Formats: sequence, C-alpha cells, structure tokens
Amino acid sequence: MRRVYLLLLFWGMAMAAGFKIYSPAFDYGAPIPSRYTCDGADVSPPLVFEHVPANAASLVLAVLDPDAPGGTFVHWVAYDLPPGLKGLPEGVPKGPLVDGFKQALNDFGFAGYGGPCPPPGHGPHRYFFTLFALDLPGLGLGPGAPAREVLAAIKGHVLAEAEWMGVYQR
Repeated sequence: MRRVYLLLLFWGMAMAAGFKIYSPAFDYGAPIPSRYTCDGADVSPPLVFEHVPANAASLVLAVLDPDAPGGTFVHWVAYDLPPGLKGLPEGVPKGPLVDGFKQALNDFGFAGYGGPCPPPGHGPHRYFFTLFALDLPGLGLGPGAPAREVLAAIKGHVLAEAEWMGVYQR
C-alpha cells in the first residue's frame, strides 16, 4: 500500500512540475511596465497559465507585495477560476464578479486589480503573481469577499502553485 501511495504522490508531483504562470508583458524579476501600475493605466497585465494539474478543481490568483511598509499588501485576488482557463487578458474589469469568476476586495478597498503603487523613494518592491491549483471546485465565498478571507480559505486545499514576479519603484 505504501508503494502505491508513493507512486501516486510522485505522479501528482510530476503532473504539477510544469505548472506555471507568466506574463508576456514583463520578464521574471524585471520591472513591471508603468501601464500596469498606478502611474499608468492601472490595468492588469496579460497572464498565461500552463500545465494546470489535471486534478485541479479550481484556481486562485493572488498578487501580493511583501515589501510594503505596513506588511504584505494584497493587490489582487481572483478566485473560483475554472481549471481549464489558459490565462487572463490585459485589463480584466474591476468588480466582484467578472467573466464567470470572482474577485476579492483588495487592500485598496475595491474588488479587482490594483497595480503597483509603492511609496516614492522607497526602493523597488517585488510583486508576486501566484496561481494556486485547488482540490475544491469553489471556495463557497460570495463575490467581493475580503482577500485575506479568500487566502485563508485555500489553506489545506492547494494541490500546486506557480509564481511570476516583477518589480516596481517610484
């Protein structure tokens, strides 16, 4: 029985190994173009999702700034995304319910994407775009739930995660 479990565990990890998220708008670790920040149009960048685990029942996207002066700042959380989604286009509309998925209230106080907007002269901040594959078809939260509530609800349900990071400073 242990051998079967280990094979299943290995098979699941191999399936998640190629799981990734990226943006064609900027390279990993590179500056995020101002178009996607508070200094520009403040629209979400295009995102591509690849090799989502076959056993994923839904996806959650989180954009976090761990370098914010008051602690990690939540810029965007989209949840109950279908696992077959291949990405998100530039400029996802703001609002709690968009194109068949939900968006949480971010730390700016609205539902949707709020771009990088670090304090001037504070040095570069890192912005992590993290995609979580979940074993749940939905979180059971209504549209516009607080972002931190969504992030707490995924604990214990993450099958795999993928990350893309950009930097920005003013």
